[in-house]
Amino acid sequence: MQPILKVDNLSHKYASNWAIREINFEINDTGVVGLLGSNGAGKSTTMNIICGTLLQTEGNVSINGLNMKDDPIAYKKQIGFLPQQAPLYLDFTVQEYLEYAAQLRLMEKRHIKSAVDEVLEKTSITQMRSRLIKNLSGGYRQRVGIAQSIINQPKVVILDEPTNGLDPNQIIEARKLIKEIAQDRAVLLSSHVLSEINLLAKEIIMIEAGQVVFADTLDAFNNILQPNSMVIRMLHMPAVDELLAIEDVQKVELLPDNKCRIYFQPNDDLAERIVKMSSDKNWRLTDIHTESSGMDDVFKQLSSNVASTLQK
Repeated sequence: MQPILKVDNLSHKYASNWAIREINFEINDTGVVGLLGSNGAGKSTTMNIICGTLLQTEGNVSINGLNMKDDPIAYKKQIGFLPQQAPLYLDFTVQEYLEYAAQLRLMEKRHIKSAVDEVLEKTSITQMRSRLIKNLSGGYRQRVGIAQSIINQPKVVILDEPTNGLDPNQIIEARKLIKEIAQDRAVLLSSHVLSEINLLAKEIIMIEAGQVVFADTLDAFNNILQPNSMVIRMLHMPAVDELLAIEDVQKVELLPDNKCRIYFQPNDDLAERIVKMSSDKNWRLTDIHTESSGMDDVFKQLSSNVASTLQK
C-alpha cells in the first residue's frame, strides 16, 4: 500500500547552509499529524517543499506514489495549503475568491460551482458567500482560507498555524473544522501551541536543526519522559528523613494538606513499597499518584538533546 505522503531523504540549503538534511517520514492514513519544531528548525522549508513552492536541493516527495519532480502539476492537484498568513484577496467576495482558487488549481470549469458550494457548506460560511472578504471577522477569514485549501479535494492538506490570532471561541470552531476535514484526508498541522497538537493529532513529527528527531504516535511522544515524581497524602505524615531512607527516593518536598512530593529514580515497584510501608507503620495513606510529563517537557527535552549534540 502506497503512503499518502512520503518524504524521502529531503535536503535543502540556502547558499552554503543546509536548512534541512535528510528528512524522512511517511503519512499512511487520514487524520491529523502534528509538525513540531523550534523557530528556525526547518519546518517552513519542509512544508514549502511538500507544497511545491520551493524546489529541494536533494530528495523526493510523493503523494500516493506520484512524485513531485516527475509531474509537478498532477502532484500539486493532490495538495492543499494554508500558510500562516492566509493568501486572501480582500476586495473579492468569498465566492469570487473560492472560484479563483479553484481556477488556480486547474479544476474543470463544470466542477467549480459545485466545489465552491461544497466547501462553503463544509466550512459553515455559505451565508457569507456574497460578502467582501475585507468585511469578515478573523475567524471567518480563516474559514475562507481553509475552504480554499480543500476546494480541489486534495489528498493532503498542510495547515501552518491555522488558529493564530483567533479568539478562544474561534479557536474551538477552527479545531472542530480541522477534525472534520481530516476524516477523509491527511492533514499536516504545524503549530507552536502544543495543547492544540495534543487535542488534534494522532501522530507527531518533530524537526530540530534541520533533522527529524521524532516520528511516531502522540502517545509515544508523551511517554518519552518517564514520570519521576509522585504526590502522596498521608494522615500521619512521617519525618522527611524516614521517607528519604526508602530505596530509590532522591528528594522529598513537603506540601500543604498532609501531602508530600517524592522525587525518585524510575522504579516499577516504589509505589507498591510505599503503600506497604504505610500499612505497616500506620502512616494512613489516602492518595498516591505519579506526575506525568507534559508535551512542553518532552519538546524541551528533545530540543535540548539536539542543542547538546550540536555543541559537541
